[in-house]
Amino acid sequence: MKQLKFARWAAALCLGVAVLASTTNAADEPFRPEHGKFAPLEKSYSYRGELVFVDHANRRGSIRIQTEGKFRFISPSPFAMLPYGIVRYHGAPADLRDIPLGTMLHVRAFLPPDPKLSAVPVLPIDNRTKKAGYAGTGSAPAENHVLLLEDDPSYCQREGKVWKLKEVEVSNNQGMIITSRERKAGSDGNLHEVAMTFDAATRIWRGREYLGVEDLIAEGTWPASGRKILNDQAVLLGITWKPTSGGVFTRFHISDIWLDDAAMGRATRNQTETHKVFMRSRWMPGWVDGVTYRKFGKAKVRVTLFGGMENSLYVDFKKGSGALLAQSENTLKHWAGGTAGTAQMASKGPVLDATKMEGEIPLGSSGIQIHFETDLITEGIRPGRVVRLRPASWPDLHIPREEYLKDSSDTHKDRFPTADIFPKY
Repeated sequence: MKQLKFARWAAALCLGVAVLASTTNAADEPFRPEHGKFAPLEKSYSYRGELVFVDHANRRGSIRIQTEGKFRFISPSPFAMLPYGIVRYHGAPADLRDIPLGTMLHVRAFLPPDPKLSAVPVLPIDNRTKKAGYAGTGSAPAENHVLLLEDDPSYCQREGKVWKLKEVEVSNNQGMIITSRERKAGSDGNLHEVAMTFDAATRIWRGREYLGVEDLIAEGTWPASGRKILNDQAVLLGITWKPTSGGVFTRFHISDIWLDDAAMGRATRNQTETHKVFMRSRWMPGWVDGVTYRKFGKAKVRVTLFGGMENSLYVDFKKGSGALLAQSENTLKHWAGGTAGTAQMASKGPVLDATKMEGEIPLGSSGIQIHFETDLITEGIRPGRVVRLRPASWPDLHIPREEYLKDSSDTHKDRFPTADIFPKY
């Protein structure tokens, strides 16, 4: 019996790396998005990895991409969010600044739409097939412009999956759990168990409670020492990576356990409120679909708002209400106009209509078009250009210096900092 249990743990340790590293890619051929069109999710390249660097002001960073190689040998690979790219954390809309470094993330990405304007290094198209020593194959794919970036709870909720806890082993408030990621509505028959570590810093959430490992031990849910069968308890997990002793090259760590829907729901609501406050200070992004020019600088502008935001933010764009429209860069940085704030330089006018497009809405688009009229059309408000839009009812707040370009003489090379901070490939 003991031999059988040991074999199960050994298999979980070995299979776990392969299971977490596996990716299903419908995109056999690298795909480059077209300017002014939302890239189709089914043509994206998928991978996952550890967030190790963030330049939130320019919506880019670096991920240590998991491969079949040894994880600690893998150099971080830079990525940039597409202007309509979506970030999700704890099952809610998020900004890159919201996600702690070390978090394991699921990525859906494409080739750079325009290599000349890429905020990160442009790599050879076949880079995902290249092997880099102990790092393995695919540790720096050319598909580094991201449509969807999400942590594990967000991924599981979107895919209808949960983690089912099989067995726990505890020693001195730390240990390992055998678990498997499965369909919430029944097994698909292709399950692999994986062993992940936890420790006294692991956060455990149950309803309104915030618990630690010692609390589960005190109430008898987990043993103080030894192993216990957990009978496929369904949970959601926050997953990170930590260096591991004992010659183990790749083993993942549990940062959070949400034991029930109420606990996960509270985390989702908290992140949602964080994002709503943030977006009201930064304005809603979108791009210009069309402009009808009139005399003396007047124009009617049609803007499609990008997707992935909380619904109440879109609802604030009401027919007949006032709005402000400002030009932006593909990184969603504002153009501030020297020392003047975005609101001072923005085009102002009424919302003529807010309509929802019919049919299937691609990921990245909200499907909501804002028809806006202004008597001050500017060069940055042209078809295909990325813009920022806000209702006049939102607060007039001034963003920090790193989040805007100074004036129209700035170019894409004036980002702060420049792409030179990344390694050369």
